Amino acid sequence: MRFREKDPLTLEVLAERLRYEPDTGLFRWNYERSYKAKKDQVAGYTRGDGYTRIRINGLEYFAHRVAWFITHNGTWPVAEIDHINGVKDDNRISNLREADRILNLQNLKKARRDNLSTGLLGAYAYQKGFTSYIQVNKERMYLGWFKTAEDAHQAYMAAKRELHPGNTL
Repeated sequence: MRFREKDPLTLEVLAERLRYEPDTGLFRWNYERSYKAKKDQVAGYTRGDGYTRIRINGLEYFAHRVAWFITHNGTWPVAEIDHINGVKDDNRISNLREADRILNLQNLKKARRDNLSTGLLGAYAYQKGFTSYIQVNKERMYLGWFKTAEDAHQAYMAAKRELHPGNTL
């Protein structure tokens, strides 16, 4: 998905259409946009992946990027925006930080969905047991084989706290 920063979205246009509440992370309409979008109503919708999107001038924007744009004097983030607490629709400016891809991935709070995942971060089913590994500087580090998924998860969490400075666990 490409970001739409090259479109003519300005602070003036945003101020005319929306207001941002930095303490709640919500956007509200400044005018009655349609019979569905009334003045003072919360703007945008939350997608299936958890991120909030807002349609402005016929284009959709991630709410967290718009929040950054508003609070940083009309400057789009150069890198990705990380939700520090891992809640993708929590767009309070205090919960957002600019991060490169590696830092953003270090702050994952939930297990990836794949056929080997146990649902626990860093724990994967493997040969009548469980394994765990962590990626550091683009290299996978094997953490061991474990009898339980919980043990594999605990090994991963210990390594994550030590080796991923970007995580907030």
